Amino acid sequence: MDQEELHRWTHPAVILVATDLNDLARLMPVAIEQARESVARLILLHVLATSTVLSTDAAGLPYYNPACVLEFADKTLLPWCESARREGVACDALVREGNPAQQVAAAARQFQADRVLLGTRSRSKLSKLLLGSVAEQVLRSVNLPVMTVGPEAHLPVDKGGEQTVLHATTLRETSRPSAALACQIAASRKQTLVLLHVLPPVDEMERRGTPGDSGAGVSSAARRELLNLVEETGIAGCPAVDPVVVHGNPAIEILATAEDRHASLIVLGSTHRSALENLARDRTVYRVLAHARCPVLTLREPLAKAAEPHHELAAALHG
Repeated sequence: MDQEELHRWTHPAVILVATDLNDLARLMPVAIEQARESVARLILLHVLATSTVLSTDAAGLPYYNPACVLEFADKTLLPWCESARREGVACDALVREGNPAQQVAAAARQFQADRVLLGTRSRSKLSKLLLGSVAEQVLRSVNLPVMTVGPEAHLPVDKGGEQTVLHATTLRETSRPSAALACQIAASRKQTLVLLHVLPPVDEMERRGTPGDSGAGVSSAARRELLNLVEETGIAGCPAVDPVVVHGNPAIEILATAEDRHASLIVLGSTHRSALENLARDRTVYRVLAHARCPVLTLREPLAKAAEPHHELAAALHG
């Protein structure tokens, strides 16, 4: 990964905060904290979809009258901008009309954003999987780190133990950029980097005939791959790195490890796939985003190698 690009992602100069106005109380404390850490400028963006600005006339017929909605959005965003400025953070508000995901991507390009911050709404069973169309489309349309703050991320974090940065990896070649990013963030926060790889349950591996003399043997091989990841990405520069290998459901184990290790941030790699493939394969990412009690930073994997395993072990476990 280009070091200049990595530094820009780790220390963003511009953070684009995409909001539906109902999630500002959740997003802004995170946005302000990050902006203060890297002396970044915040751009608050609210996008009006055409369907949200339809009114009715005296005869009950719908007509397009965005003035009242625009005024409401401006009045809602202004106090948050002023609050950020009182914290010494440069902050501007922007209201646009159109397709929300497209407008987020366009604003990210226009303002040369280094990071996108948005909230997720995950109440129904369907939305827990899909996160809502806007968040899902943004994750697939910008080649930037996307930080999401889910509905449970506002819960207080237990300060009883040392906080960490958790990076969950599939041990693929394309996970290297997200691993390097996680390392740099952990280093800047002076926190331990926990490298987590989740293997399938032992009985499932036995049914599939996964190579290896035992579950313990495969776990040892996966731990060696994590150590190789440390060497290949320069993670050795982190203050502390803790490789962890467990068996189970990936989403459940990632969330449980984040809770147990007092994670202040979870870093994940996502993939370029069709919507149908992502529905099946990236459900782990979606479920973590939906239920994490801390912010989650997602970085899309490079397109050319997104489906290629880095080692035979990864091929056996994730084929």
